[in-house]
Amino acid sequence: MHEVCHCRWESPNVPFVRVACRNLYSELMIETAAAGFLSVGQPAARRLALRTGRGGRAAGTLLVHGPRGSGKAAFVDDLLALSFCTDVDPARRPCNACRGCRDARARVHPDLLIGSPDIWREARSAGESIVAVARRWLLDAAGAPIAGERRVIIIEHADQANEQIQNALLKVLEEPTDRHIFILVADEAGRLLPTIRSRCQALRIGPVAHDELVRHLMDRRLLPADQAETLASLANGLSGLAVRYADRRDVLDWRRRLQAELLALLERDRADRFDAVSDLLDEAARLEAPPSAPDEAEGEARVVPSAQRGAAILVAEVWLALARDLLLAAAGRTSLAPSGELAPEIGRLGARIGAPPMVTMVRRLERIHDGLRENGSPRLALEVAMLAWPRTTGEH
Repeated sequence: MHEVCHCRWESPNVPFVRVACRNLYSELMIETAAAGFLSVGQPAARRLALRTGRGGRAAGTLLVHGPRGSGKAAFVDDLLALSFCTDVDPARRPCNACRGCRDARARVHPDLLIGSPDIWREARSAGESIVAVARRWLLDAAGAPIAGERRVIIIEHADQANEQIQNALLKVLEEPTDRHIFILVADEAGRLLPTIRSRCQALRIGPVAHDELVRHLMDRRLLPADQAETLASLANGLSGLAVRYADRRDVLDWRRRLQAELLALLERDRADRFDAVSDLLDEAARLEAPPSAPDEAEGEARVVPSAQRGAAILVAEVWLALARDLLLAAAGRTSLAPSGELAPEIGRLGARIGAPPMVTMVRRLERIHDGLRENGSPRLALEVAMLAWPRTTGEH
């Protein structure tokens, strides 16, 4: 690599120029090689992943973290393809053509294990604790690879694991081997034990520039420019959320219905608002997780209980986005409110409510959203939000 610079600076008095050129060349090579990544954006996380995966330091623990909808799953798929790619030239990995890449992206590779608090909870036998299941799973995960040189262990929603499970995980991470890669996935890295975070290479996944996300939706999802613009705005730069809207029209339709219902509730009394909470929560829960088998007695599908908290968080996130857009409308900046794409009446309603009540509501929803992540009651949290939701009848 020391001979790659072809600039004309040869003076010994300016050696830093050649060093700068070499560094720039290395960065460009890494960016070019990252073409094998199919996720959008995240240049810093890509560089770190490629340096680790191609520099002979693939073993260890990676922490992929970022807000819900930021595209962590797509980035983890890239990491899996990078880890299991069998291309003879490391610089071409992930090639996305070999069996290793295909199985990795399909998450069916024999050396891939996936765990999470929800998976461990569902795997419990009668009288068994989730901690016991997690410990047994972690012990099994430490076994030898089957088909390749290393085993990759993904722990999704690692930040939702309780302290006992995290301590069990810590014991595994304290004895690393060159035959195992752990990938922890978290919305909030701060909820992991500091001792776990200190043993991880953190890869943050954040919002993507608007224009880049629009191009991604047009190129990869073949959306017309106007639709790509709309979805990128609604997702506020979160690529995972934008792609979900593009791939699942039912999710976008649900957001439109939720916004319409919340706006209608601005003019309804307290009783109507409380009655609406159950319907909002149940519909979001069915969207988040497949229902269980139909109940023979009632003939209706029952919502999986574990989906309730995720559903409440989902409702709170859309609600918070709507409240912020109403605040923009109240300040006369309706054109900057993405929710206006689905609900044109936002401008009129925001002006009727005014900015001070919406400032208070935004702060309340932020606290409610944080409380839900700290194990607050899903139904109670939404009922509290309903009590605080302003009214357009002049009663705030």
